[in-house]
Amino acid sequence: MKTRIVSGIQPTGNLHLGNYLGAIRNWVRMQDETAAAGGDCFFFLADLHAITVYNDPAELRANVRAMAAALIAAGVDPARATLFNQAAVPAHAELAWLLNCTARIGWLNRMTQFKEKSGKNREGASIGLYAYPVLQAADVLLYGASHVPVGEDQKQHLELARDIATKFNTDYHVDLFRLPEPIIPPAAARIMSLRDGGAKMSKSDPSDASRINLTDDVDTIAAKIRKAKTDPEPLPDTAEALDGRPEARNLVGIHAALGDESVADVLARHAGQGFGQFKPMLAERLVETLRPIGARLAELARDPAELDRLLAAGAARARDAAAPMLAGAYDALGLSRQQPAAG
Repeated sequence: MKTRIVSGIQPTGNLHLGNYLGAIRNWVRMQDETAAAGGDCFFFLADLHAITVYNDPAELRANVRAMAAALIAAGVDPARATLFNQAAVPAHAELAWLLNCTARIGWLNRMTQFKEKSGKNREGASIGLYAYPVLQAADVLLYGASHVPVGEDQKQHLELARDIATKFNTDYHVDLFRLPEPIIPPAAARIMSLRDGGAKMSKSDPSDASRINLTDDVDTIAAKIRKAKTDPEPLPDTAEALDGRPEARNLVGIHAALGDESVADVLARHAGQGFGQFKPMLAERLVETLRPIGARLAELARDPAELDRLLAAGAARARDAAAPMLAGAYDALGLSRQQPAAG
């Protein structure tokens, strides 16, 4: 069977450099490598997952568009990968309910992310927040995924998906669901705030100077890097020597991530330089990387109907791909979606 990668990303607005280097760029690489090997990718905006906590409806709708635009601008090609928003394919929600009836409370009680996300307000958390790993299982099993990219925090959820698939197949004597294997992407760069090297770059930071937005123009990028917090010491010749220098480590790390290098590689070239020399080179590399993305984002912003058309086309392909698996699940359970003939 051919390789099929399925992955989702929660829609967030005001996308920045951390989003691009941490997740979006990996999707583009997976798309290209999988297509070259004769496989395919299904990438979705996880708007059903987003509503496990309260979201302003208008903001969520805008964020779905913004994330889709960013993915396309960064290189996800809707002609080569199936790109859609999750809610446009009702089979996700349908299969999630069917799988809720196979999953076990004991399995979900072991999911550590619910404990982390609900915090001290566990009794006040939504049922969706508790059960969303079952929706994640439906997301990947629905398309017969062979592989799912997972970080360290999601390995447990993929194991749950495999357990649910195995139990369903065994209970109903079918060979319906494929057991997906994990893909562990290369360690994503951890991009920190330009104002505080101890905090992640975030859209929620009140200071716009703390982040590089994907929509920032050339002058804005240059100004933000020029004003980024640093220290007076020159760059060292080893990565270990950056310990205790979070802002310096962050800027070197951004430079390394943009060039697919290690921090050691960057330091080998720039050791001894002060930030007065290093920052302009970093700004130039950022501009070179982000200029085409920003231009494509602006183009999509001028034509939202085209963006909606691309998402609608992806959703139609996803619905067609999902239909046989959903029908197989209903059939295995003895459920009929057709009205009985009149007697």
